[in-house]
Amino acid sequence: MVVEAAERGAVDSVVTALYVRTRQLHLEAEKSGILADILHGTAGRDSYTLLLRNLHPAYRALEAGIERHRDNPILAPLAAHPLARTPAIESDLVALAGAEWTERLPVLPAAEAYAERITEVSEGDGSLLIAHAYTRYLGDLNGGQIVRRLLEKTMRLGPDELAHYDFSAIGDPATLKTDYRNALERAGTAAPDKAAVVEEGAVAFTCNIALSMDVQRHFA
Repeated sequence: MVVEAAERGAVDSVVTALYVRTRQLHLEAEKSGILADILHGTAGRDSYTLLLRNLHPAYRALEAGIERHRDNPILAPLAAHPLARTPAIESDLVALAGAEWTERLPVLPAAEAYAERITEVSEGDGSLLIAHAYTRYLGDLNGGQIVRRLLEKTMRLGPDELAHYDFSAIGDPATLKTDYRNALERAGTAAPDKAAVVEEGAVAFTCNIALSMDVQRHFA
């Protein structure tokens, strides 16, 4: 019913509709590329480092887009709950690959396409950024915490290498998850085309799957 409503443009809960629309893609993502290797405990430190390096452009584009629209009533709720991960990712990359990580680690084609898509949807009212914020930030606050524990166990990564998943300077992850979900709901309510936001969620997951597979292929 939620999907049918989304197709009609009458979405009651954008977050619920995003969840329903991307559920199968989420399962596919967990079985694809480097993410599957991480979840199975078979990924190496170098491959995780390359994944992080290639997520960096997407986060940078997303956070620039939200900042650009901070006075826009649609995205103001998201700007009021900053979960910016770009500085944390940069800190992790310095710890994992050294201060010259930008020169040492390549940006893969799928990462370029992902960041370009986010930059593209930052134009206009920016409402499609809601889908990318949902995918990235709620992902970090949910499954990302499982990934953090796996990385601690399988790669013996320490706090200095896992700042990406550490929200302690902002607040309790469970509280942040609830607060940010509510912010996404308020943003979704203000979006003029809720069905388009829901469909952009599928685009975001497709970009993530392509990136995960691109990183895995790099080490094949």
